This record gives sequence, structure tokens and C-alpha cells, in this order.
Amino acid sequence: MKYKAGQTIRIGFAFLSICAFWQMYNTIIPLVLTRTFHMNESISGFIMALDNILALFLLPFFGTVSDKCKSKMGRRKPFILFGTIAAIILMMLLPIIDNSYFENGSTAKLAIFIGILGALLIVMGTYRSPAVALMPDCTPKPYRSMANAIINLMGALGGIIYLGISSVLFSKSRTQGLDHINYLPIFIIVGGIMLLALIIVMITIDENKLHGELEEYEAAHPEENLIEIDETGKEELPAPVKRSLLFLLISISLWFISYNGIETWFTTYASKVWGMALGQANTCLMIATGGAILSYVPIGWIAEKIGRKKSIYCGIIDMTACFIFCFIYTLTIGTFSPILFVVFALVGMGWAAINVNSLPMVVEMCKGSDTGKFTGYYYTFSMAAQIITPIVAGTLMNRINYNVLFPYCAVFMVLAFITMQFVKHGDTVVTKGKKGLEAFDDMDM
Repeated sequence: MKYKAGQTIRIGFAFLSICAFWQMYNTIIPLVLTRTFHMNESISGFIMALDNILALFLLPFFGTVSDKCKSKMGRRKPFILFGTIAAIILMMLLPIIDNSYFENGSTAKLAIFIGILGALLIVMGTYRSPAVALMPDCTPKPYRSMANAIINLMGALGGIIYLGISSVLFSKSRTQGLDHINYLPIFIIVGGIMLLALIIVMITIDENKLHGELEEYEAAHPEENLIEIDETGKEELPAPVKRSLLFLLISISLWFISYNGIETWFTTYASKVWGMALGQANTCLMIATGGAILSYVPIGWIAEKIGRKKSIYCGIIDMTACFIFCFIYTLTIGTFSPILFVVFALVGMGWAAINVNSLPMVVEMCKGSDTGKFTGYYYTFSMAAQIITPIVAGTLMNRINYNVLFPYCAVFMVLAFITMQFVKHGDTVVTKGKKGLEAFDDMDM
């Protein structure tokens, strides 16, 4: 069974639309909450954390529900279809209420805005796991690192499209001096992107056919199946595989605790400790993102050559070294230098090596009918980490000093390296022994 990169790209449009939405949500909604509704940072921060809190429950639940779905469209496409349409309708109401509240504020309008926002977060939680599970549903296990690299690339593309459009619509010359900004145009554009992406997925992806082909492939390769059947005929993971899965999920939490600490606090750290302007700090983070984007596909190919686990080790070592360097840099130089751009490019590459291979390792340990549930496990552990680390890292920085940030991140990366030692399953190598262009013999557009 050949790997079809073009098929993965088409599947990736679902993730592109999700990432475009969240990029818009995370940049605009805080401004609406604080400027239009005049909420303080604590209340608005709690509202902005609700998506991660809800995700702890919604993502594994709807991942499992989609596993059991039987429809003519497939298991995942009904959730993607109705979830996307509902999300587009609800999100269009937000800027309308925002504009109305600015013109004539009332408690009722605030309550309606919060209610719609909550409903939107729930709707987005209903189809994220099914959308991500669609890739492993249609991709043989040995090729999932490369496929996940492309999925991540599509997600990054969605975020970049939004950022590019918003930078034009909300440039300084267009917004300077305005008491209120009308965000409806960008909501309409992102809604259009989501609708177009939905149409591409619904028309070009025959989920039932692709899943049937995958089941035929798995039946012909029983050696890749880690599931055992007990005396009662029930399928279950063997104890060693369960142990590997547990330690892998713990590792996922640990490296998300590490990296999200940087994502959350770096701009504040750079301003307080290194005296950097916000633009310089954001440029470092943008370079890290760029380094990840450029690395996704090469790392997917490398993982097929050396294995997923070794690729993750390389990413952990890379990021740990970068965090230690930044701590030493603080103690010795302590002011902005262009060398930081190089360091953050390496951070992005390391994160790509981890991110591309972790989800495929999780779903490698399940049978095809449980990919939604296992995708939910992945998001539960990663989201839990992203709820915890801003609080823990912020508390340590407040009670000790800001210099604790990079050692904090390095320590959790080292802990992830240790827990990965106990992960004995979920790895694969498919192109061992092939050289040069031979590695692409099994790839088809």
C-alpha cells in the first residue's frame, strides 16, 4: 500500500481550518474581552483558559464517540461537517454582538456573548479529535510520521494565512486612533476559509473507502498489530504496551509543560531580563515557528529512516541544549543579540522533531477502530500540561526570579527524556536500507 502525500494534504485541510480559527480566536478574543467588555486580566484569562479545560473532557469523549459512529459519510466526516458548520454560524455572531455592545452596552448583551463563546468552544471540541483521527484512519502505521508532518504543515499554513490577512486588515494605519475595531470582516474571511476547507475534505476524501483499504492492509500485516485477544474474545492491549502508552503520555505532558512555558512567558521574560522590545521577542517566537515549519517534512522523512523514538530523542536533546544555552546567556550577556534568532530556530526544529512523531506513536498502539479515542488521550495529556504550566512557571518566576524560566523548561525536557526510556512500543522504520530517491519509492501523490 503506497503512501499518498496528496491524500494527506487534502485530509490536512480540516486541520488547516481548525488552526486558522484558533489563531484568530487567541489573538482577537482577548482584545474584545478587555477593550469592549472591560474585563480585567484575571477574568479574561480564565475565559481564555476555558478551551483547554473543556478540551480535557470533550476531545477524548468525542474521539471515542466518533470511533463508534457508523454513517454513509464515514466515522469522522459527520463530526467535521456539522462541527464546522455550527462553528461558522456561532463565530459570526461574536463580532456582531461586540459591535452592538460598543454602540449600546448592556448586561444582557454581555451574557449573550459569553454564552455564544461557550457554545462555540464546545462545538470546536466536538470535531477536533475526529478531524485529527482522520489521518491515521486513512494512513498505514509505518507512514504516519510523514503524514503527521504534512498535517502539522497544513495547520501552520492555516495560522500563517490568518496572520497575513489580519496584518493587512488591522495595520497601524487602518486602526490608529479608532475607539473600536470592527472584527466582522476577518471573521467572515476565516469563516470562508473554514467553509472552503470543509468542502475540499467532504468532496475529495472517501473516508469509508480509504478506511477499508487500511483494514485490508492491516489484515495483511498482522505483525504491526499490538492488540491481543483474551480468553473471552475481548481485544485489549498487552500489559507491556499499556506501560509504554502510559509513559509516552507522561512524556507528552512533560514536554508540553516545558515548551508551553516558553510560549506563555517568553515575551515577558525577554522584556524584563534581556531588555528586548516586544517586536524582538515576537520575532524570536516567529523564527521558532518558522524553524518548525521548515523542518516538518524533512523530520518526517528522517523518522522513517532512523525511527520515531530516536527522532524524539534528538528533539529533546536539541531543545534542552537551547534552554541551557539561554540560561547561561542570561548570566553572561543578558541583552539582546542576533544569536538568539539562531537559537530559537533550533528550538523550533527540536519541537518539530517531537511533535511530528508523538501522535503517530500513540495511535500506533491501538487498533484502527480506536484511533479517535487514542487521539483524545494525546490531547488530554497535552492540554492538561498547557493548563498547568503557565500557573506553575509564573509562580516560580514570581517567588524566585525570572531567571528560573529556562532551567524550569530544561528540567521538564530532561524528565521527558527519562520517561521515554520506558516507551518500548509505537516506533517504526520503513525505509531502512534504502538510499537517496529510493526512500520515496512507496510514496504517491
